Amino acid sequence: MLDFYYWPTPNGKKVAILLEELTVPYRIVPVNIGRGDQFAADYLAISPNNRMPALVDHEPLGGGEPIAIFESGAMLMYLAEKYGQFWPQTPREKYDVTQWVVWQMANQGPKFGENGHFKRAALKAENGDLSYALRRFDDEVNRLYGVMNNRLYKHRYLAAELYSIADIVAYPWAAGWERQGQDINEFKYVKRWLEELDERPAVQRGMQLGATLSNDESQLSKEEIERRNKLLYNQRARPVPV
Repeated sequence: MLDFYYWPTPNGKKVAILLEELTVPYRIVPVNIGRGDQFAADYLAISPNNRMPALVDHEPLGGGEPIAIFESGAMLMYLAEKYGQFWPQTPREKYDVTQWVVWQMANQGPKFGENGHFKRAALKAENGDLSYALRRFDDEVNRLYGVMNNRLYKHRYLAAELYSIADIVAYPWAAGWERQGQDINEFKYVKRWLEELDERPAVQRGMQLGATLSNDESQLSKEEIERRNKLLYNQRARPVPV
């Protein structure tokens, strides 16, 4: 059995899509990131970077004790290798897929995430003039859609001429083009790719996973909102346990 530590964000949905594509049994363990569940000691033992998602495989590849994996890209690679799907293993194809997974983890995800962060921060006057940050990350998001668009101009999928974890890892962030302030019609080939993936039942199920989970701050007390903000923002290094 797989324990899938999850909250419905683009990073969580990457793994949700692959689990649905694989049609393997798994158990959702909700990690309410708005409440701060990711900082609990038992979760940090699984995901030391205090981020979601994470995975625990109780019947791991290679046997032995359960294996815990954090970072969504690593989780996709592990699952694809274990179940022998969506990640070809011949060197040329394997590393074509791998480089696009790494591209997503190092570029698309972080830059799209920062763009969203500064857009939200700019709504509060106390955060000051964020015009440079807004312009910087809007430009980066636009550039990265362009990277995908140029790739998909000559290729049906991002890597190895087949649907793979390279597509799965990039899809949830790319699908949020409206939230990112982009015009998808500027990226004709990304739009075509999104529309094709939109039709896959497993993609639909993965994107809807946890739809009933929510963070409704309007129902929270002022004290709880202050507690969450103090916990979630301006994080610095945790001290080594004594």
